[in-house]
Amino acid sequence: MDSPESITAASETTRRVRDRIASAVVIDDDTLATMVTALLARGHVLLEDVPGTGKTVTARVLAEALGLEFNRVQFTPDLLPSDVTGSTVYDETAGTFEFSEGPIFANVVLADEINRAPPKTQAALLEAMEDRQVSVDGTTHPLPDPFLVIATQNPIEQEGTFRLPEAQRDRFAVKTALGYADAEGEMELLDRRASRHTLSPSVEAVTDAATVRTLQEICEGVQVTDRVRRYIVDLARTTRADDRVDVGVSPRGIQRIFEVARARAVLQDRDYVTPEDVQAIAQPTMAHRVVRTTEATVEGVEQSAIVADAIDRVAVPAVAPSDAAADTGDKSEVSEEGDPIGASDDGDTSDPSGAERSPDTPGSDASTPDATDGADPDDDLWVDANDLDDAGSPDGDAEERDTDHSDGRP
Repeated sequence: MDSPESITAASETTRRVRDRIASAVVIDDDTLATMVTALLARGHVLLEDVPGTGKTVTARVLAEALGLEFNRVQFTPDLLPSDVTGSTVYDETAGTFEFSEGPIFANVVLADEINRAPPKTQAALLEAMEDRQVSVDGTTHPLPDPFLVIATQNPIEQEGTFRLPEAQRDRFAVKTALGYADAEGEMELLDRRASRHTLSPSVEAVTDAATVRTLQEICEGVQVTDRVRRYIVDLARTTRADDRVDVGVSPRGIQRIFEVARARAVLQDRDYVTPEDVQAIAQPTMAHRVVRTTEATVEGVEQSAIVADAIDRVAVPAVAPSDAAADTGDKSEVSEEGDPIGASDDGDTSDPSGAERSPDTPGSDASTPDATDGADPDDDLWVDANDLDDAGSPDGDAEERDTDHSDGRP
């Protein structure tokens, strides 16, 4: 198959993959896009939903549409680590010991009901997910490339289950849910079942393994300006400073947000990341990394609410296409308008997330110099990490420093 050689071609390829999957599975396009971005970012997916919503079928059809090898592992209380990774067996014919690969040796691995297996077996996935390899009897065996783990767990059945450790949850780039389809979607589900003679749907491949690797390499070339990088860091640090949180987003989590945001930019046919990309993937990449305090858990505070509060508290930087071009030294990428992404020309004080900002709110057009009116491009347009104390909470002197122009600026 022809491999995409540009951002536009890559975006079109991912669009065809999603359309092919949607032709067989009734699924929300945003949820499907989240799963595809995790693959392009070389991450893994955790699906938590009630039984019967199509988690297993979605994972299998995703592998088929991508032209990748697929294996399914049903996690049970008596499942052993060697049942996942493989083991060394004795070949009586040859008189030698040989390694027999486990089901983890596939491009797409579905770890079904992962929370039903004991922690020892769950830990068998740690090395595979992080290092793309398994070690058995002192020998390291590389896993296929690309490699994606899609793990599922049911939230309603807690008896006989083992809570997924925080260290294991942090290995997943995104966590999402499929949810119930609306009435029209469930009618479409029946219409499709009536038109086929097989129990489960299947699709023809749109890409192959080589094409998927090319898509992943294209994502590596997407530009992320210093302002957007600082925005990601400030969001993570704000979750750590929240009184309702024991453990906030980790440094590993910051890297995953960065990687998934680049993949989303490719899906949006852009070679640079905007704050809107970060906001769009904030919940699936951050919420499952937040560990709440006992009090917050008892009070029913959701992790998604903590992430939403962090998004509201951190000012959104203005980013123009020219910023990304400047990072690479390529001015040919500048748009003709040169308008900052997330800033309007008519003085609109609403931010990209839809929340209305007052003229006095940091990050609004009334208080933030436009990127094209001659202002110093290094001016802070967000809560500076230097204005956060060691715990990550805002320093009370930050506002005073913002108004101190001892350096001669007007």
